[in-house]
Amino acid sequence: MMDGAGWGVGGFGIIWFLIAAALVVVPFWRLLPRFGMPSWLAIIAFIPLVALIYLWIMAFSKTSDR
Repeated sequence: MMDGAGWGVGGFGIIWFLIAAALVVVPFWRLLPRFGMPSWLAIIAFIPLVALIYLWIMAFSKTSDR
């Protein structure tokens, strides 16, 4: 029988996931346009590999803001 393992206490796991995702997506939403990328790409930044790729792209891109 499934006991809700992995969802946290009382189903609050999804709330913690949404909070953590917002803490990652919002900064990327603000930063990506400065590096010539559309801000809507930040929506998939909650995937750790995607966030890491974005960080590498931003670290090694040449912008006029620096």
